[in-house]
Amino acid sequence: MPQEATACIVGELASRGYNAEREAVTLIASAEDPDATLAAVVDATGADALKVTAEDVRAVQDATAPRGERSVGGEEPRDGTATTADEHPPVSTGDGRSQTRSSASDSNGSSPVETGGSENGDEDVLDGAQGDAGTTGAVTGAAADTPAESAADELAPRERSADRSTDQRSVGVENDMTGRSTGTGEYSDFVSVFRDRYDKLASKLRGRVNHRPTDAIESMAGGSEVALVGMVNDIRSTASGHWLVELEDTKGTFPCLVMKDRNIAELVDELLYDEVIAIEGTLADDAGIVFVDSMYFPDVPRTHEPSYADRHVQAALISDVHVGSQEFMHEEWDAFADWLYTEEAEAIEYLLIAGDMVEGVGVYPNQDEELDVVDIYDQYETFNEKLKQIPGDIDVTMIPGNHDAVRLAEPQPGFDEELRNIMSAHDPRIVSNPSTVTLEGVSVLMYHGVSLDEVIAETPEHTASYEEPHKAMYQLLKKRHVAPQYGGHTRLAPEEKDYLVIEDVPDIFHTGHVHKLGFGKYHNVLAINSGCWQRQTDFQKSVNIQPDAGYAPVVDLDTLDVTVRKFS
Repeated sequence: MPQEATACIVGELASRGYNAEREAVTLIASAEDPDATLAAVVDATGADALKVTAEDVRAVQDATAPRGERSVGGEEPRDGTATTADEHPPVSTGDGRSQTRSSASDSNGSSPVETGGSENGDEDVLDGAQGDAGTTGAVTGAAADTPAESAADELAPRERSADRSTDQRSVGVENDMTGRSTGTGEYSDFVSVFRDRYDKLASKLRGRVNHRPTDAIESMAGGSEVALVGMVNDIRSTASGHWLVELEDTKGTFPCLVMKDRNIAELVDELLYDEVIAIEGTLADDAGIVFVDSMYFPDVPRTHEPSYADRHVQAALISDVHVGSQEFMHEEWDAFADWLYTEEAEAIEYLLIAGDMVEGVGVYPNQDEELDVVDIYDQYETFNEKLKQIPGDIDVTMIPGNHDAVRLAEPQPGFDEELRNIMSAHDPRIVSNPSTVTLEGVSVLMYHGVSLDEVIAETPEHTASYEEPHKAMYQLLKKRHVAPQYGGHTRLAPEEKDYLVIEDVPDIFHTGHVHKLGFGKYHNVLAINSGCWQRQTDFQKSVNIQPDAGYAPVVDLDTLDVTVRKFS
């Protein structure tokens, strides 16, 4: 039976709101009249059922078949045969950046390309660029006149037992501000959010320097050694090419001079307004300025040790689905959903979606000309249909992004009740952007990633670029804040507390937004930007964005190893 037939069966069942066991799909595909059998199974299955089982299909077949042909004891038909082509072993690459990316997978449904990475030190780069790799588990050559057990056994969704491991699962959510927004835009809100940011980040720096407040430094004698923890209020160069960085604390501001010939001068290029740093130095003779000797960031400790799950279990990390766009990758998404039913994906029990479920409406100029679904609610209805294709026993967590129908200013609360009711498939966990989700002891900081544009624009290319988005994520980890710069391109909303501070070091940092695939380790924190499910749009062409589309990074939660599955 060709894969298209089994895919049609899976798609039809998903459109009716059902998941299906692999054996059920096999039985329908191998029927004398698959279409009639499928229709009968749908008619016979209760509206409140979530999954079509092999038992459901056999019940329909027994009810319609002649007495002598009815199945006995739930056994498979005795004339079923299986024919598969030779399987290729999985391919894993370590340094994909130096390799040519693999070509698109066969349109007839070959299994996805697999790429991987390996650790290379304290700031390991598990290179996000995809390496050349062959297909794995490809199935071809099923005889047309044999029951579909042949190809369908490999290609149809396999049975995923919902009770096989759900009792071992544990999921916790922290920093979800949905329903807790208190900001009104008043001056007091801005004071509160900046004070909270300063207090949280200064506490991570005071153990490293002998901090003195600015008013105390003003009274010290020239030539004194001083240390200051402050928020970057201004950055400018002097006529001689030195850097003048003005730091602000709760008592006032103080100018700090970084000499151009000092090693720390290159760190000034990494600074963003409103981030919190610490400096050590010496007061000038007139005590009006500090000559900076050392500079510190809140940073992730180099001694950080991540947590791991106690069993082998995996999470798929994706983002930027963009349903509703003319460039949404329907076939590639279908291939991803089908693959999740296979034995190869049986350890995947969690799916994390980091924003932009839909394309949205009016997000950028002339967007309406690139929409396949023009109504925002219809876009979410369509996304929900796509979500139904995911196996029902996978735990789904998602946050909004800048294309979604929530406020643009960050932190973004989770979707309102109306949209939650639309996106009801699998009862997903919907939390704010950002939020920290802990899966069996492994903490995952989920942030859509709008501030990555600003980090890439404001810092040197070797520090952050679109080609290596995980390095821009390293900067956010270093600053311990997902969107440090206030008043820039990233819209930020004042709240009574700063939900964007990275208070606790995560084990995994997951972002999207920039439509580029990249992953690596920074001080043992796994950073993943997961690409997208949208081909290049005309708008992206105009701004020279070449998306990495149709990829699904998969993380082993017991080791934090990464495998990238390619479906495009």
